[in-house]
Amino acid sequence: MTFDSGNTEEQGLVVHKIDGSKRIFRPSKKGLYYSDKANDVRAIMVNTVDSNKSKYSVRQYSSAKKAHALQNVIGRPITQDFIKYIEGNIIPNCNVTRDNILRAEDIFGPNLGSVKGKTTRKPAEHVNLRRKKVPEDILANYGDITLAIDITAINKIPFVITVSRHIHFGTAKLICNKSKKTIMTSIQQVVRAYHAKGFKVRNILGDGGF
Repeated sequence: MTFDSGNTEEQGLVVHKIDGSKRIFRPSKKGLYYSDKANDVRAIMVNTVDSNKSKYSVRQYSSAKKAHALQNVIGRPITQDFIKYIEGNIIPNCNVTRDNILRAEDIFGPNLGSVKGKTTRKPAEHVNLRRKKVPEDILANYGDITLAIDITAINKIPFVITVSRHIHFGTAKLICNKSKKTIMTSIQQVVRAYHAKGFKVRNILGDGGF
């Protein structure tokens, strides 16, 4: 992915795909980047109810609607349980069939009411918070740090950017303004972060603005 800030046809975020084609995301007036798919024949279309119901006859669609409505009335059971109720004659005087239920799910999708409250969240894996020390050979060879520093803006929001030589560790610090005090505070925060891991910041390189 590349970014083109010039006044070119590819201005914005450019995603280079494996097949050689490109997908361009241009900034809107509010700063959000978007890709216009209005005239893109390669865009993936989303199935809608209208396109799904076109596969069935008017009578089949009407029966599917009745099955969908009945599923809502009896408490929105999942499709498998709904079919069991129908085939087991648990619902008296019901003219809904298994095929009606399956067509309803194909046209309208899974009943959201049957999913809510029944989908369990899988427990996340335990996160190990133990911090490892920087290897001694790294500190011995690259313990003295030289920082390259600059200020960049993203959507007119300024950041102090630093990159260290050799280990190539980068930081980005949001700043509210470009005053000397604000910039010095952000630099001191970066220096303390390096010192906390055993590194020593010896030099800071910047352009004339610093």
